[in-house]
Amino acid sequence: MTIGLKVPRTERVVETKVGKVSVGGPYAPGEILQYTMDEGLSAFRPPSEQIEALAEIADLPNGQIILALFEDLIVGYVTFHPPEEFARWAKNQVPGMLEMGAIEVSRQWRSMGISSLLLDVAFGNQSMDDAIVIATEYYWHWDLKGKNMSIWEYQKFLEKHFGRIGLKRVGTDEPDILAHPANMLMARIGPRVPQETVLLFEESLYLNRWLF
Repeated sequence: MTIGLKVPRTERVVETKVGKVSVGGPYAPGEILQYTMDEGLSAFRPPSEQIEALAEIADLPNGQIILALFEDLIVGYVTFHPPEEFARWAKNQVPGMLEMGAIEVSRQWRSMGISSLLLDVAFGNQSMDDAIVIATEYYWHWDLKGKNMSIWEYQKFLEKHFGRIGLKRVGTDEPDILAHPANMLMARIGPRVPQETVLLFEESLYLNRWLF
């Protein structure tokens, strides 16, 4: 199932003390590789490897990359892709599901509203309204030092930050989520998702119910 997620979003621009940062997408693999990754984008892997990973995600049938650009420099991004093949949601084959894989803004470009714009653009133009979008939040991925927050403060920050575009915390018995009480599964069910798909998703949240 290919949902209408590759349509261009309305580009947004934010003025910073350095200059204009434009946020738009989705970008094709070849377009992404024409840019340079800011050295501060290293939360998941070295910048030179991360840009290759972004291009690979963009090449997936429903994969997409939204970029924040300062001239030819990538200073932030958010990724979306189908759930990994070993994940329970892939196994249960919930149609139209996407995972928000990562959102990252380079440290020296933070506190400028870029992260909020990445989300606004990603969910703009009603482009996600046919999809169920999930975000698996694991505390060991969080930049607690960069935000100068405790685990619980960061958890509340993410709930509020992602909540502004409709992602809500949902319960699940997924072992990786249950591995630590700070971990979260968040989801946004688009308003055009068929009810039968919503039911499939809800059933997939708990796979270890006891039957009496």
